[in-house]
Amino acid sequence: MPRPEKVTQVEGLEARLKKATTVILTDFRGLTVGEITQLRGKLREAGAEYRVVKNRLLGIAGKSTGVEGFGTMLEGPTAAAFTSGDPVAIAKIIQDFSRQSRKLGIKGSIVSGHIYDEARTRTLADLPGRQELLARAVGSIAAPLSGLAGVLSALPRNLVYALDQVRQQRSAD
Repeated sequence: MPRPEKVTQVEGLEARLKKATTVILTDFRGLTVGEITQLRGKLREAGAEYRVVKNRLLGIAGKSTGVEGFGTMLEGPTAAAFTSGDPVAIAKIIQDFSRQSRKLGIKGSIVSGHIYDEARTRTLADLPGRQELLARAVGSIAAPLSGLAGVLSALPRNLVYALDQVRQQRSAD
């Protein structure tokens, strides 16, 4: 029979898994409390929650929410970053911290219900962020529009120049 505190922990993990669009699993072995606190702060600023989780309880919560197939990701010490925000931003923060500290390992991720291994999670971190993609899209849309605006404004301007030239020619004659 499960202990009440473990049932509560599983329910909390289930709620986080249902709410989050992205979960990134990490191996925090070797990190100091200060380093984990620093990482938590960076992730919190980006809209994510970083928690140390028990592998078995996360596996149970995953099964009950339909997220199965963690495989070897649930071996060793595990901490999870939960977010419903931009997955690329969170992956970048974790990857940068991993490169900086050399102690934080990336185990894998769950993005929109799909499970990705370490390599694909690192690839996710290399993608441009949501804001950058939006800026590129706006730029792609705005460039032809500004060209069209230039052409349309040139037509009346050219007409005025032509009429001015005709006027000058007539006044010279």
